Amino acid sequence: MTPTFESVDLLAVNTIRTLSMDMVQKANSGHPGLPMGAAPMAYVLWSRHLKHNPEDPDWPNRDRFILSAGHGSALLYSLLHLFGYNLSMDDIRQFRQWGSKTPGHPESFMTPGVEATTGPLGQGSANAVGMAIAERHLANRFNRDGFPVVDHYTYALVSDGDLMEGISYEAASIAGHLKLGKLIFLYDSNDISLNGPLSDTFTDNVMLRFEACGWHTLIVENGDVDLGAIDQAIEDAKSVKDRPSIIEVKTTIGYGSPNKGGSEKSHGSPLGKDEVILSKKVLGWPWPEETFKVPKEVAERFSEFSNKGKDRSVKWYTLFGNWAREFPDLAAEWNNAMNLKLPDGWDAGIPSWTPADKVATRVAGGKVMNSIGKKVDYLFGGDADLSVSTKASLNDGGAFEGKNGTGRNVHYGVREHSMAAISNGLAWHGGIKPFTSTFFVFSDYMKPSIRLAAMNSLPVIYCFTHDSIGVGEDGPTHQPVEHLMALRLIPNLAVVRPCDANETAEAWRWAMKQTNRPVALVMSRQDLPVIDRNKYAPASGLEKGAYILYEPDSAPSVIIIATGSEVHLALDAATALSAEGIHARVVSMPCWEAFEEQSDDYRTSVISPEIMLRVSIEAGSTLGWKHWVGDHGATIGIDRFGASAPGEVLQEKFGMTPERIIDTVRILVTDVQV
Repeated sequence: MTPTFESVDLLAVNTIRTLSMDMVQKANSGHPGLPMGAAPMAYVLWSRHLKHNPEDPDWPNRDRFILSAGHGSALLYSLLHLFGYNLSMDDIRQFRQWGSKTPGHPESFMTPGVEATTGPLGQGSANAVGMAIAERHLANRFNRDGFPVVDHYTYALVSDGDLMEGISYEAASIAGHLKLGKLIFLYDSNDISLNGPLSDTFTDNVMLRFEACGWHTLIVENGDVDLGAIDQAIEDAKSVKDRPSIIEVKTTIGYGSPNKGGSEKSHGSPLGKDEVILSKKVLGWPWPEETFKVPKEVAERFSEFSNKGKDRSVKWYTLFGNWAREFPDLAAEWNNAMNLKLPDGWDAGIPSWTPADKVATRVAGGKVMNSIGKKVDYLFGGDADLSVSTKASLNDGGAFEGKNGTGRNVHYGVREHSMAAISNGLAWHGGIKPFTSTFFVFSDYMKPSIRLAAMNSLPVIYCFTHDSIGVGEDGPTHQPVEHLMALRLIPNLAVVRPCDANETAEAWRWAMKQTNRPVALVMSRQDLPVIDRNKYAPASGLEKGAYILYEPDSAPSVIIIATGSEVHLALDAATALSAEGIHARVVSMPCWEAFEEQSDDYRTSVISPEIMLRVSIEAGSTLGWKHWVGDHGATIGIDRFGASAPGEVLQEKFGMTPERIIDTVRILVTDVQV
């Protein structure tokens, strides 16, 4: 029988509230309203249901908790501190300050116990779906009778703002479709947004919407004080195995504040010193004038909870040890997956191509990833209803089934926003190297999640195809122009645009080795020539980001730098220029980021400072290329939107031709001579 709540439990809830108020007030910045309103549901979840161990934050079988409403970070920091995570009271006092472990929004790389970096609303809801998918997949892969080594829940605290964002609807839709029964949302329903009453902007019947998506729904009418009702609702949600659950918990934003509670005034600004004192008095707090106070009996209660978490993890490690002895091969696979360790011979079967072939890099990419997928079991992902065209699907992997966890291909449907954020959740969970697949132009829909993946060093692989005006007749809406540069601007994201099938193979080989950053593989729709590697440099040069593909017999006076489908144009141009006595080096530059990481000696050996005449060609925006071509160079690209016509016609009309390169080089050489 579930024990009843006692007076010390309410005191613990109010400790969370007062710590949150004090954090925001001391920083003179932050959001006190959500922590004050959501403290009861968070306390009940963490104390009665959440399976976690503060001394082992990365315990593999812990329940996951994601604060999707990341602006309420003071709530999460209060919980982490009180439960005994490595977050001291000094850290709490440094809320939102330089170098602190308590930044304005939760950051998983900064604070122990934070599962996901949330801030942009809606992201956390989709991250949670990814973690729930990971749990089901890994349970299917590793569990055996009597050995449930993967068996945990994923919880997310979501706000009205989260559920207004379109990404949350996409995430709810796919989660309901997949019947992820171990996913539970706690919805902080307080009828207030930053600008005012929710009725001004959001009058959806949220529960009916989630029901329509296939979710189990519950409501707690008095979430401010009714701990028992919250507890029962979570228990009921856990009993439903064939659907995800959402619990609408009706709360008062800024609960306890006599002048700002229940209004937008408590949402995104400190209450003010006097109002904090008044709020503490309303809550019956015995020490209204004191700050950062944790009553002794509350500290003892949280210590009891922490000890229970330790006991649970000890039991799991015992189970895991017995499982590993019983199934040593599975244990070895587990070790590879959790550490993203590539097994011996993982790349032995990667195909190669000859100059007799002509292959779209999307086709080559599909063949390479399938070769890798046969050896690397933790490669797992999906597509936005486009794998028939992108070719990025594990042919023998089967479709992921959410109830039992079978299959390695998630059919995300036309849901790029959530696909990207769900992939972040997969990576945060661990044991999976996620991939996504869609047309390159739709990277715009994925940008917020790609940015967060880069910020958090998540090793997601984005398979983007249809990379340029080579898309052809679909026209400018489907022809990426500015997208390469837009992604290159994101710190810690590697953008790779291979020039042929063999560079594509090397791109995949390199991407699989990246464990601390995401990689975008950008591939062509149209067939491309396969470069003769007996005549030109090997494709393995890709791992350095840029390499000399062709060096003329005489000392070069010009460097032509190209990526992707434009590299073979550069080779043709260099051949023609040599007949005119103009000696051009051709550099294939598939990845700016990898090239930047090479030594100064290597970089200058490829793009020599002494050779000041340089031309770049890439079927996209020229912005940024001046960094490589210098003040005396020229850039060839596309600084306008595309058009609808056959791809080969567009290449000619937009000047993606050897003739354009030749003319540009001639002008540079003539200018120097003059």
